Parts: sequence; structure tokens; C-alpha cells
Amino acid sequence: MNTIEPYYITESKKKCIEAGMYPHEVSRPKKFLSEAEFEKKRKSYSEILSVVRFFSNKLLDSLKGTPILVVVSDATGYLLEIEGDETIKSTIEKFGIKSGSLFTQEDTGTNVISLSLQYKHPISLIGEQHYHTFLHGIACYGTRFHYTDENNLLGSVCIMMPIQFQNELFLTMLTQAVDSIERELLLRKQNKKLNIMNQIMLSRTRNGIVITDENGITTEFNSFAQKISNNSRESVVGRNICESSLTGEYFKKVLEQGKIVNNEELKFYDHAGNLMVCLFDAQPIYEEDKMIGAFGQFRDISDRYLLQEKYNYLAYHDDLTNLPNRRYIKKELESIIKELHAGHLRTLALLYIDLDRFKIINDNFNHSYGDKFLIEVSKRLSGCLGEKDILGRMGGDEFVFLLKDFVDPEYVTKKAEEILQLFQQPFHVGKKELHTTVSIGVAIYPDYPISMENLMVYADNAMYQAKSQGKNRYVVHTSELLDVMMDEYMLEIDLRRALEENEFVLHYQPQINNDTGKLVGFEALIRWQHPTLGLIPPGKFIKLAEENGLITQIGEWVIDEACSQNKKWHDAGMTPVKISVNLSTQQFLTGNLIPFMKDVLKRTAIDPAYVVVEITEYMAMEYNYSIQVLEQLKALGIGISIDDFGTGYSSFNYLKNFPIDYIKIDKSFVGELMNNEKDAVIVKAIITLAHNLHKEVIAEGVETKEQLNFLKNYKCDISQGYFFSKPLPAGEIEKIYLKQLRP
Repeated sequence: MNTIEPYYITESKKKCIEAGMYPHEVSRPKKFLSEAEFEKKRKSYSEILSVVRFFSNKLLDSLKGTPILVVVSDATGYLLEIEGDETIKSTIEKFGIKSGSLFTQEDTGTNVISLSLQYKHPISLIGEQHYHTFLHGIACYGTRFHYTDENNLLGSVCIMMPIQFQNELFLTMLTQAVDSIERELLLRKQNKKLNIMNQIMLSRTRNGIVITDENGITTEFNSFAQKISNNSRESVVGRNICESSLTGEYFKKVLEQGKIVNNEELKFYDHAGNLMVCLFDAQPIYEEDKMIGAFGQFRDISDRYLLQEKYNYLAYHDDLTNLPNRRYIKKELESIIKELHAGHLRTLALLYIDLDRFKIINDNFNHSYGDKFLIEVSKRLSGCLGEKDILGRMGGDEFVFLLKDFVDPEYVTKKAEEILQLFQQPFHVGKKELHTTVSIGVAIYPDYPISMENLMVYADNAMYQAKSQGKNRYVVHTSELLDVMMDEYMLEIDLRRALEENEFVLHYQPQINNDTGKLVGFEALIRWQHPTLGLIPPGKFIKLAEENGLITQIGEWVIDEACSQNKKWHDAGMTPVKISVNLSTQQFLTGNLIPFMKDVLKRTAIDPAYVVVEITEYMAMEYNYSIQVLEQLKALGIGISIDDFGTGYSSFNYLKNFPIDYIKIDKSFVGELMNNEKDAVIVKAIITLAHNLHKEVIAEGVETKEQLNFLKNYKCDISQGYFFSKPLPAGEIEKIYLKQLRP
């Protein structure tokens, strides 16, 4: 398909033709800085380059495995730094492209550096968009950066890679990195203008402050520093801070090299043996360009750190065996599979382990013996863990070995054989001798992409096949793989047609106020009315829609349909209640979300106060983008809810700063409330945290009266689940609620 070439590329190529450049000749830079000039230029840009290098290195780390080069120029086009893939670097050096060379339209024709410096918007220059044919095999993205307070152009940051790796997402990532660079540069510039004494409000700060002279001799040690460290001011002032075992190395870098230290996490124990965790910053103090000392500060984050550690441990470890639990294993799998999908060279396998005849042990003795037996099993299994293996308990009598980064696939089957041998000897629990064997299902991640769910299903199916073959053995999942993939392929074809044929329907699950017992909202949940397979739940097709790119279209249909239906109910006389819709990650990250929501609100004429969008914790990881989008949604009057809270990347920071109205406790916690003390502790902690931040709490998956009473006792605001109602079609909702809710 032909695409229209951007105007700036057309103009640049036109200049190349007018200048008499021949496209099949190699265009080389014609001007180079001398060694002395280059060093002088870099010295003048040293602080700027340090900031750019920090964020460009983060960009390179995030794209590890992709052959990519990051090029930094000054405002005139001189290359100051080239980092990244050594093969690409050595190749471009053959064309005279190296640090100190000057890139201009007149000398090098159509190039991403000159265009980035010339235009205010980010530049994308792919393959044949280059005028010169020797550059047709590369893709380039670039943008300029400047001091935002004065609009003073500083230079450009560009990335280049082989054309087969091109991805417009790289331009977005580069733009976000440059935004961070500009913010950091502006912050540093502003800090330099501050009076030293205004930076160091010693008597009023809640941070521990240390100040030294130019030789490292401590001149100030404030009261909060004394409290944190349990060292008196008299014992520290006058001593050389560089001799400190805790901060000496950092202060040496500051005083000897002029470096700035930010957010270094320091851990130490106070005199009472309590763990102290602080974030440490340090920087030089200058007076008229002369270093006159160093400034350091400690921020005590011990309580926050310990609370987060406890929360994470409870959420990701099994209460009985202290092994990683299902959530932990799934999180690890998601991380590794994401890297595999990105092209990283890793190996991965799952061994699902189920104890044979464990029910007999529980029935013949008691559950107490059963629990003790499971603890002994976990200890024995832990004994054959490899260096990179992870052992987890999935629940009941099921365990899993997650094997990663092994060299030979035989390692997997040998591990399964080793596990079988472990159970040849009896277990001793109390005075009783217990015997059991295990059935093991093995699934090795194939050489083409599959989802985490499929890999887990393959291992689970193989385990049941081992049981059906007589137990006490392992089975490797192989032949069934093709059938499953074919079924998914056929379902994908049907899924593409489903939107056109209007086969999707919404079911609505009521949300009930725990204090009043009244209906306060619905969550809209999609279903697929397949013409031959019947009603298909979302778990069967949402992942597929995410993989094939249909999820955004489906998500937009859900929002439009839910808002239209809620407006119809309002118009029919129902007391207005909120309607909640789930946003997919792809839908949230698209730049079209806000215009789409505006259009839906206008077209359906629904009051935005009765619309709530649900996002996941994973979406909130992109902090700067997320807060911008959420504030725009909030400005429209739409409510915002964090879904499945506690199962992802929980962060107190986004709970504090994001304009969130509701926190939804994941049903995995609610389902185990009455059986698992750790889940109960987590639920209570989430409710307390949410209320302290003035946010309402919704519990999903409520199925029993006992669960509801627990939630009421701990002041959870709203509940939804099968205890009240399963998700229902619009027609059934109207039969039950339309007359009840008329004002």
C-alpha cells in the first residue's frame, strides 16, 4: 500500500536534487572537529551529555536484543556521542560517520539528524525515504531537545537500526526519553540558580542532612541525621566523611569527580538491631564555579519499605510452605514470555507436579497430617532445585518447577526423572511413614510465540495424561500442540468476522452498596454469541484479540454499547447508576482514547458522572503517560477504577498521585478470605490504604454471605459477585431492576 511521504522528507529530497547530489553515491560528512575542538565541545556539554546518556542507556536497556544505535548531536549537527550496537557503529564509520563529524543537509543530504534539528516535531526516516540508496537498509527516528524555559535548542537524539526492526513504538519511546531529558535538564538548571542556603533548610527538613567542606570534613550533621543514624553530631562533625563505611564511596565521587548521586538505596541496622532503609542523594556545592564542599541527604523510607516487602511477600508466597505461589509463578512466566516475544534468546519449561493418591493420606489421617506432609514434600523438592530453577506451590497438592535459561532440552527431562526418584523413599510425618508418587506434566516453550496460558494448559494436560497412563511418570506435551494451535487459528478467523456480524453482546453484573444494600452500578462484561459454538466467555477470546490487534476495536464497541444502554435505562425512568467498562492495555495506550470518549459522551448524551473506566496496575507503569491520560478522563467527568488490585505492580506512588476514584480488590483475594489468613490480611490492608487515600473500595468475586460479612465488617464500600447475581443480559436486568429503581 502506498503512503504519502511526509512533506519535510519531500522538501529535503528536492534540495538534494537541486544541489546535484547523486542518490547512488555515498554522501559523507565533510567537516570534522579536531581532537582538541571535540574535547572542548564535549566538556561544554558534559552535564547535558550525562543526562542524555542516563536516559539513552535506559532506552538501550529496554530494547536489549535489538541492534540499535543512539546518536547525540549538538545544536549545529556535530556528533558528540554514538552508543549501542558495535556492528552498526563500525559499519557507519566506513562512511565517515563518527563522533566529531558534522551532519548538514548540504553535505549529507536527507538525514535524520539535520531534520530533527530543523523541525519541532519528532522525525521518522525509514528505508527509501532516505535520498541516498546506501541508507535504504536502515530505519531512523529522531527528535531535538532544548531548555524548555527558554526554548534554547541544545541538540538532537536519534536512534537507528536495520530496517527489519523498524517500529513506530520506538519513536514514542524516544520522545518519552527526550521529555525526561528536558525535564531533568530544566531541573538541574533551576537548582543551580537557587541560593545554597535556600536548598539547605536544615532546621525545617524531615531529611537527614550532611554537609562537608571541599576536603570531605563534615561541617554539619542535622538532628534528623542523628536520629536516623544514632550517631551524635559531636561524634561526626570534624571527621572525614569519606571514611564512612556507609556513604564514604559516594562522597568521594562527589568531591573528587564532581558527580551527583541520586536515590541510592542504603540499608543498615540501628543500635537496636532494626533495619533502616534510606534513599541517599549527594551533590557538590559550588560558589562562583568553585567547589566548596558536598551536600548529602537521607530520606527514611523504612516503614514504607517494610510494608511493601511484607505486602509483596504475602501476595506472592504460599502460606503453608512459604514457596512462591501461583501469582508469583504467573508473574515470572509473563516476564520471561514477554522477553521471548521481544526476540530475546531464552529457554523456558514448566513441570507440573501432582501428588498421586494424596486424598487417601488426607482421608486416612487428617488434614493436619496432610499439611505437615505437604511441608515435607516441599522441602524434598527444594533439594533438587537448579541454580536458575524456581519451585512453587500452585495450590492443594500441586507443585510446579519453572526451568529457565537451560542450555540443553535434556535438562528438562532429566529434572523430571530426578523428581520421580525423590519419591521412591518414604516420608516421615510424626511417627507415621507415608508413601506417595507423583505425576508430572512437562511443557517446553516452543520456537514460536504462545501465551502463558497456553503453556500452563499444555503442562496441566500433560500431567493429567501421566495420571491416565498409570501415575508415577512424566509426560512431555508434544502432539496435542498442533491441534490447539489450529483451533486458535480457526477461532481467530471467526473473531475477525464477529465485529462485522454484530455477534458480541454485553452482560451486566450488579454492584451493591454494602451499607445500604442498594444497587449503585453495573460492570459491563463482554460475551461472544458464536453462531455455532454458542455463548463464549471473554477468557476464550480476549487474549486472542490482544494478539491479533482487534482488542481496541472490540473495546470501543464495549464502551459505546455500555454507555448507550445505560442512557436508555436512564431515559426509561431507572434511577441513574454508574456503568463500568474495562480498558485493555492497547486501548489505554492508543492516542485516540480521549477523542473517542468525548465522541461517545456527545453521541450517547450520557452524563459522564455515570461512566467509570477500569484500568489495570500494569497500565499505570507508564507513569507520565498514564497520569496525563487519567487527568484528561477525569476532566471529562469520567470515574476511574484500578481493577484486579494487588495482583500486578502495586505502587503507593500512583495511588497517591493518580486521580483514581475506586480500587477493586481482585477476586483471587476475596475467594480465599475465609480460608487463607494472608489473603484476609491483604484485603484489610488494601481497604485501609484506599480509605486513607480517600478512595472507595469495590470487592469483586463475592460468592458467600461470610465473605460479604467480612467485607462489611472492614468497611469495604461496594461488592459484586455471584452472591448477588451473575452477569445478566440487558433484558433480564430490566425485568429485575427497571421497576425497582424508578424514582
